[in-house]
Amino acid sequence: MTVGIGFDIHPLVPGRRLVLGGVEIPFDKGLDGHSDADALAHAVIDAILGAACAGDIGSCFGTNDPQYKDVSSLLLLREAFRRVKALGYLVSHIDATIIAEAPKLASYISQMRANLADSVETTVEGVSVKAATANRVGALGAGDGIACLAIASLRRPG
Repeated sequence: MTVGIGFDIHPLVPGRRLVLGGVEIPFDKGLDGHSDADALAHAVIDAILGAACAGDIGSCFGTNDPQYKDVSSLLLLREAFRRVKALGYLVSHIDATIIAEAPKLASYISQMRANLADSVETTVEGVSVKAATANRVGALGAGDGIACLAIASLRRPG
């Protein structure tokens, strides 16, 4: 078994969709980034790539590559998993935390878990997603952005 950690943060800006874990969430702002800026999927990508010592999101899906402009981060997660699987690994477990003052995310968590599980070919029971606030501390606490942390454990079958 091997373990990796991922982190991602994006600023919230007007005029963008808010997508987390592949779920579009109604909100007056969205995350700014080259792809759909899904910080949850990005943190999970880095966690599984890190666990397999297979690089990071920037080295695999660079912002200078126009094919990734506005792309769904779930597609990037599927590709990252394909690379990890080609190295002989399967996902055992993912544990992720979203840090956001707003919007409230509880009603979207189950769909996020299902989307992430599907993308890495594991069960929903193998994916945990939690939401927390920054308790009004710093830029995250002021609602200027959303950050995500993820830990992934991988195993080799057999």
